[in-house]
Amino acid sequence: MRFCAALVVAVAAFLTVFSVPATALEAISIGRNEEALDLSRAVTIYRNRGETFRISTAPGIDGIVRTIEVQATQQDTDGHWAVFALANTTETQIDRLIVAPHFRLVGSGFFWPDLGSKRIVAITPSEGFALDRVDSPDADIFSITLNPGAVVTFVAELASPDLPQVYLWEADQYKDIVNSYTLYRGIVLGIAGLLALFLTIIFVVRGTSMFPAAAALAWAVLAYICVDFGFIDRFFDVQPSEIPRWRALSEVSLAAALALFLFTYLNLNRWHEHLSYGAIAWLLAITALGALVFYDPALAAGIARLTLAANAVFGIALIAAFAWRGFDRAIMLVPAWALLIAWIVAGYMTVSGRVDNDIIQPALAGGLVLIVLLIGFTIMQNAFSGGAFQQNLLSNVERQALAVKGSGGIVWDWDVSRDRLSTTPDLASVIGFAPGTLQGPPKSWLPFIHSDDRDRFRVTLDAVIEKRRGKIDIAIRLRGPDNHYSWYAVRARPVVGADGQVIRCIGTIIDVSDQKRAEERLLRDAVHDNLTGLPNRELFMDRIRNAIALAHVDDSMRPTVLIIDIDRFRQINESIGMAAGDTLLITVARRLRRLLRPHDTLARISGNQFGIILLSETEPGRIASFADAVKNTIKAPISFAERQIILTTSIGLATWTQARAQDEDLYGDAELALFQAKRYGGDRVEPFRPAFRTSGSDKLQLESDLRRAIERGEITLLYQPIVDARTMNVAGFEALMRWNHPRRGEIQPSEFIAIAERSDLIVELGDHAIELAMRKLMDWDLALPDADLFISIDVSSQQVMTRDFADTISGMKARFNSRRHTLRLEITETVLMQNPEHNARVLGRVKDLGIGLAMDDFGTGYSSFAYLSHFPFDTIKIDQSLIRNDWSQRDVLLESVILMANNLGLSTVAEGVEAKEDVERLRGMGCRYIQGFAAGVPLTAEAATELVMEQSPVITNDDAAAE
Repeated sequence: MRFCAALVVAVAAFLTVFSVPATALEAISIGRNEEALDLSRAVTIYRNRGETFRISTAPGIDGIVRTIEVQATQQDTDGHWAVFALANTTETQIDRLIVAPHFRLVGSGFFWPDLGSKRIVAITPSEGFALDRVDSPDADIFSITLNPGAVVTFVAELASPDLPQVYLWEADQYKDIVNSYTLYRGIVLGIAGLLALFLTIIFVVRGTSMFPAAAALAWAVLAYICVDFGFIDRFFDVQPSEIPRWRALSEVSLAAALALFLFTYLNLNRWHEHLSYGAIAWLLAITALGALVFYDPALAAGIARLTLAANAVFGIALIAAFAWRGFDRAIMLVPAWALLIAWIVAGYMTVSGRVDNDIIQPALAGGLVLIVLLIGFTIMQNAFSGGAFQQNLLSNVERQALAVKGSGGIVWDWDVSRDRLSTTPDLASVIGFAPGTLQGPPKSWLPFIHSDDRDRFRVTLDAVIEKRRGKIDIAIRLRGPDNHYSWYAVRARPVVGADGQVIRCIGTIIDVSDQKRAEERLLRDAVHDNLTGLPNRELFMDRIRNAIALAHVDDSMRPTVLIIDIDRFRQINESIGMAAGDTLLITVARRLRRLLRPHDTLARISGNQFGIILLSETEPGRIASFADAVKNTIKAPISFAERQIILTTSIGLATWTQARAQDEDLYGDAELALFQAKRYGGDRVEPFRPAFRTSGSDKLQLESDLRRAIERGEITLLYQPIVDARTMNVAGFEALMRWNHPRRGEIQPSEFIAIAERSDLIVELGDHAIELAMRKLMDWDLALPDADLFISIDVSSQQVMTRDFADTISGMKARFNSRRHTLRLEITETVLMQNPEHNARVLGRVKDLGIGLAMDDFGTGYSSFAYLSHFPFDTIKIDQSLIRNDWSQRDVLLESVILMANNLGLSTVAEGVEAKEDVERLRGMGCRYIQGFAAGVPLTAEAATELVMEQSPVITNDDAAAE
C-alpha cells in the first residue's frame, strides 16, 4: 500500500509539472534611442517540450498575466523553445529587427564545438501576427513592431538546442554595421587570396619545398576565412545545413597545413629519421580526421582545434632547439611563430567564452592573414637573401678560390724565376713550425722531407723545368716538430712564359695521411688475419715459396712446415659460443708466438688451423722437440669464465730436403701428414711419409666424389624393419644411408659419413636423407593407404646446431606432406649435451610440426634420465649394448628402463635384438617395438613396401606406431 501511494504521488507531481504553464521572464523595456540591444541573457530556453508549448506571458499594462499556446511549424521537431518579453515604454511606435546569428566563435567551445546552424524557425508574439522573416544567409532575422505602451511576450521555435546570441537592432543601424563588416571582410579576403596566389606563383618560379608548404597554408587560411565570413555559398551551392561540415573541414585543413609547413620549412626529415616516421603517422591521422568530418563534424573540429594548439606548442620546442643550435631558418621563424602563439591564446579565450566581443571573431581572421603574411616574408627572406639573385655576382677567380678553400687544400706556388716556393695559408704553421719556415727556395724543404722521398721530389721539379710541360703529381712525407711524418699530395701545373720557359708552378698541397694509412691497412688486411693479426694463407704460401727458393741456393737452409689443427673446435664453438672461440684462438696464437724465433713464420691458415714455417731448427730431433712443445703449449689449460678448457691438436709436419723434386708441394705434404694425424684420433704429431701421398689422394678423391654423389642421387636409403613386439607386424622402419660408388662399389657408411663430418658435408648429406625419407612417406600414402607407418632417421649434431634446422624441416614437410605416415628423428645424447638450451628450442619447434622425436642410444650416457624431462621426446631407443650383454642384472635394468618409459608415456624400441628368447623377454617386460635381425634385415624401398602389403592381418591403428 505504501508503494502504491508513493507511485500515485509521483504521477501527480509529474502531471502537475507539465500542466502548469511556465513563467516568462520580465519584459525588457525598449527606449526610442536604443539602436542595439543584446537580448541573449534575457532569453529563457526550454528544451524538449514537444510540438505544443504553453507559457504564461509577461504582465501587461493592466497587470494581467495571460497564457498562450504555440504549435510547432516544422515536423519532427525536438521541442526546443525560447521565450523573451519586450515592453515599449515610449509613446511612439517602435520598429526593430530581432537578429540571431547562425555562427558565433565566442563561446563555441573547444571540444565538440558549436559550428553554427539555423537558430530560429519562427517567432510567435503574444499579440498580433507571427513575425516576418528577413532573408539573410548569416543570421535568422525577424522584423517586429511594438505599439506605444505594449508589452509583448515572444515565443521562438528553435531549430537547435542553443541560441548563442540574440540582438535587437534598429534596421538602419544593423544595415550600417553589416556594410562595415562586409567591407572589412572583403579587404581581409582579398589580401588572403592575393597572398595565396603570390606564394603559389613563387613556388612555380622557385621550386623549393618550403614554397608549396607555405602556399598550402595560405590556401587553407583563405578557405577558413571564406567559410567564416560566409563567402562559401558565393562559390559553391551550399545548403545552410552543410555549413558546419565545411567549417570543420576548413579547421582540419588549417591544422594540417600548419604542421606540413613546420615540417617542410625546418627540414625535419634531415634531422632524425624518427621525425619522418612521425610525419607519416601524422599524415595518416589527418587523413582519418578529414574522413571523420563527414560523420561527426563537431568531433572533427574539436580534434582539429586541439591539433592546431599542439602544433603551435610542438613548434615552439622545435624552433627553440634548432635556434639554440644556430639553425638560421628557426631563428627567422621566431617572430611569425610568436604571433601564432598569441593568436592561439586569443582563439582559446574566445572559444571558451572568456572574451565576449563581436569584434574578436573578424579580428582573429585578420590576425590569421597577418601570420601567413609574416610567414611569407620569412620564407622570401630565407630563399632570396643569399640564393638565386646573387648566384652570378662571383667571378670565376673567386669561385675557384672558394673551391680550393672548401676542399681543404693549400695553394702551392713556386716562382721559378725567383726560386721561391710559398704556400697559402702557410703550411709551416699548419704542421707546427714557425711561420715562414717553408717559405723560400725548394731546397729549403729537403730537411723536412723524408729521406726516401727527397730524390723523387727534386727530380720531379727538375723534370718539369727541363721539359717545360707535364705536371707535378707526387706524394711526399713531411716531418713535424715531434719528428712524426705526415703524407702530403702535391699537384701542380707549370705556367710557361712568352719565351717558352717555365716561369711558375701553381697547384695545391693536401694532407693525405688518412688515405695513406687506409691504404696501408687495406694492404695489411689483404695478407693478414683480422682476428689474430697473423699472416693469412696467401702470405704463408708466399713465404713458403721464398723459403724453398732460398733453400735451393743455401745448403744450410732446410725449412719445415707445420700445420696445426685444433681438435673438435667446432664442438667447442657450439658449446661456449663463437665469441669465446675467438678468444681461444687469440690465446693459442699468443702462445705460439712465444715459441718462435725471428726467422720463423706463424700464420692462421683457416678457422682453427695455424701454420708454422720453421727455419731456426734443421736437425730432425730438434724439429720433433719443437713440434712436441707446440702440442704441449696449446694443451696447457686455458681459464675462461671460471672453467678450465683444454685444447688438443693434430700436427702434420714436412721438412724440405735437397732430394725432393722441385715441383713437389711442401705444404701439401704437411697437409697429408695432418690428415693422418686426424685419422689416428688426433692429439698427436705426425711427420710426413711418402706412403701418405697415395692414401691422402684417395681420401681427397673420395671427398670430391661424395660432393657429386648427393647431386647425382648415388646416396640411397635402406629400410630396416621395426616390428610391434606383440604381433611382430611391421610398425615402421629405420632409414639407413648407403652409397653405391660407380667405380668402387658400395662404400660403408662409417667411412663416407666420417668424410662428410670432416668436410662440412654432413648437413647437406643429412638433409638429403631426410628429404628421401619424407618423399617415401608421401609415396606410401598411395601405395599403403591402410597402413600407419613411421620412418626413423638419424640426425647429426651439425644439423641440429644449424640456425635454420627447424625451418628446413618445415619446408620439407610442406613439399612432401604425408597424411597417415610419420617421420621420426633419432637424436643421441651427445648431440643434446653440446648446447641444451638451443637444442630444446629447436626440437620444440620440430615437435610442433608433427615430427616424432626419439632419443637414440639410450642408456649409454650419464644423464639421459634428466634429458627426458627437458626435451619433447616421444620414444626412447634402448642401445643394443644393454640387450646383448649377459651380466646378471641386465634384465633388472631393462625392466626398469621400460617401466619408466611406459609411466612417462614414451614408446620403447629395443635395438640389436637377434634371438627369439630376447623377443619373448622384452615382450614380457612391456617393450613396444623390436629392431634387429629378429625383426628383419635392411630392405630396399620396394621390398619394404611389399613386406607391409603381404603381412596379415592388416596393421591397425592400435598396433601401428604412434607419432
